[in-house]
Amino acid sequence: MTPPRVAEKPVPVFSDDEIRALFATVQGRDIWSRRDLAILLFLRDTGVRLSELSGLQLDDVDVVEREATVTGKAKRTRTVKYSFEAARALDKYLRMRAKHAHAHVSAVWIGPKGPLTDSGIYQLVQRRAAQAGLQGVHPHRFRHHFSHTWLDRGGAEGDLMELNGWNSPQMLRRYGRSAAVARARRGYDRIMGSQ
Repeated sequence: MTPPRVAEKPVPVFSDDEIRALFATVQGRDIWSRRDLAILLFLRDTGVRLSELSGLQLDDVDVVEREATVTGKAKRTRTVKYSFEAARALDKYLRMRAKHAHAHVSAVWIGPKGPLTDSGIYQLVQRRAAQAGLQGVHPHRFRHHFSHTWLDRGGAEGDLMELNGWNSPQMLRRYGRSAAVARARRGYDRIMGSQ
C-alpha cells in the first residue's frame, strides 16, 4: 500500500507591510529595544535557526566584516553574513551591553537576568509581533523569509544551501517553492499582462 501524497504548500513568508510593522516596534533607544532590533535584523538577514542565534558568543561575531560563526545541527559550524543595517544595530547594542551588569557574560544576547535562551528569544519575537498586531510570527518564519528573499532575488541555490547549513536539496525545494510561485506570477504579468 502506498502512503497518501501530501500537497506541498509554500512556506509562509513576511509581506513588506508585516516587516515594516514589526520593525516599527523596535525603534527605542534603550538597551532592550537596541537588542531586539539587532535580533530581528539578524534573523531577517541570516535566516539562522533559533538555537544558532541564542548560542552566539561574543567571539563569534565580527561587526566590521559583518560575519558571524554559528553552530548548527550536529555541531556543524558555518559563517553567515549580515547587512550593514544589522551591523550598525548590533554595534549600538554591543556598546550599551558593555556597560550592563551582565557585560561579563560571553553570550551575545542578554536580558535583565542574564543570557537569553531559545525561549527568551522566542518570547521577545512573539511580544514584538503582538505589539505590531501580527499573528503567526515566530523565529523560524524569518528562516523561511530569508530563503524566499534570496531565491526571489536570483541568489544561487548552492549558496543558499551553504548559508542555511543544508546538506540536502530537499530543504531547498521546500523553501524555494514560495519564491518560484512569486517569480511565476511576475513572469505572467511581464509576458501576459499587456493583453
